[in-house]
Amino acid sequence: MKQNKYDDSHFFSEYKKMARSVDGLEGAGEWAIFKTLLPEFKNKDVLDLGCGFGWHCRYARENQAKSVIGVDISEKMLQTAQEKTDDPMITYLKIPIEEINFSDAQFDVVISSLAFHYIESFGGICEKVSQYLKPGGSFVFSVEHPIFTSRNQQDWYYDEEGRLLHWPVDHYQREGIRETTFLTEHVMKYHRTFSTYINDLIGAGFEINAVRESMASEEMIKINPEMENENRRPMFLMISAEKKT
Repeated sequence: MKQNKYDDSHFFSEYKKMARSVDGLEGAGEWAIFKTLLPEFKNKDVLDLGCGFGWHCRYARENQAKSVIGVDISEKMLQTAQEKTDDPMITYLKIPIEEINFSDAQFDVVISSLAFHYIESFGGICEKVSQYLKPGGSFVFSVEHPIFTSRNQQDWYYDEEGRLLHWPVDHYQREGIRETTFLTEHVMKYHRTFSTYINDLIGAGFEINAVRESMASEEMIKINPEMENENRRPMFLMISAEKKT
């Protein structure tokens, strides 16, 4: 299944209102952690899978990447990315992530932000990324955390007065499709366990450099006190891996 909700006009209009859409990387709650996992971009060829508005593509070039290719399934996403980009060394391609086809060892770095939980086979993506990376190349990505994706109802439990009680986890070991709601729309996600993420990477020839789970910083909580609840469970999982030489 290759899902493309972002070309739905209503869904896209709601997505454009999100902080990460308006403010870019600084509006993404996980960015402060994610950017610490990124490698040196200078003189590197970079691939961004699920590039969206192209924020990470432009960041890579701002940090002296030699070239960047951004891939996304959404025409509306890529149209916006192109409007925000004035750089001949950034190329945007309308391709489902599952269908990417590049040359062996074409890239030094592959990155992806919050896309793989919409993809059925993470192992298949790892195999492709390993094929397209040079030996020693970096693979850095973020996904919704397995604790977050385990249930269809990706929400807190509340008491009778609407106060948060706890974040429930159920059917954790049952991997596969989760039918849930995002931006008031019905969407399909794929839940997989933490161990599957790690083992699929290892099976594709990667070494794990770092694993991080999202947390709200003191600064974020100061701006929005409700963000403190984000530290009761991780919403995002971030992994930095390297293709073995």
